[in-house]
Amino acid sequence: MSTPIDIAFIGGGNMATAIIGGLLRQGREPASILVIDPVAEQRQRLTENLGVQTAEGPEAILSTARTVVWAVKPQQFKDAAQSYALLTDQALHYSVMAGLRTDDMARLLGTPRIVRAMPNTPALVGQGMTGLFARPEVSHDERDQIEQMVATTGAHLWVDQEADLDAVTALSGSGPAYVFYFIEAMMQAAQDMGLSADQGRQLAQATFAGATALAQQSPDSPATLRERVTSKGGTTYAALTHMDGAGIKAAFIEALRAAQRRAAELGDEFGR
Repeated sequence: MSTPIDIAFIGGGNMATAIIGGLLRQGREPASILVIDPVAEQRQRLTENLGVQTAEGPEAILSTARTVVWAVKPQQFKDAAQSYALLTDQALHYSVMAGLRTDDMARLLGTPRIVRAMPNTPALVGQGMTGLFARPEVSHDERDQIEQMVATTGAHLWVDQEADLDAVTALSGSGPAYVFYFIEAMMQAAQDMGLSADQGRQLAQATFAGATALAQQSPDSPATLRERVTSKGGTTYAALTHMDGAGIKAAFIEALRAAQRRAAELGDEFGR
């Protein structure tokens, strides 16, 4: 392996693959990207499908990388950092690991130049939402560099305090699961009302996509848009009144708070 690399990924799973695919669409040379993953099948897939360089473990060429993306499971980071810290102290570090805080990463990597991200799975189709936090040691140019990389997977939002990423985790990080949950419920309701599961899925998916597009393009608030669909005594009114009576909105908000609390707990656990 002699070709210098620009960006290295520690871990080659779905999120790494989504980012790499976006970088290649931007015009990045595949040979300038190195992915380190211990699973042979994963390395073969990345090489065959994306043309990037791969390795099973630490390689001296890592010292040429300007950016290192951490895409391993958080519980694996401590051991991985011991193997890679001396080879990556020159790089900007970008973490897509859930929960792991930058203070703990900086301690284990020996560098404070870290950007922490909370992406979500729609990044796989270029429709992701990524929350970002940069430590003070990260320069404006490096923040711009990260924005360019993240733009290939969808939208992004910077937060000023790292603790706010716990809320981002609860809303957008876990958020796709909530949408899928409601799609599942609508599919079940469709079958209960005599439609097929496939018909229910088509109706639910198109409704979520259309409503989201309308909310994005309209200057009006979601509350105003909801009110325009809700005629007193009508079908939408009946459904929303039932939901309010069942306490669904309050329960949903509390569910997001539970996710936020769990995100903070994971940070405590993984930083030990």
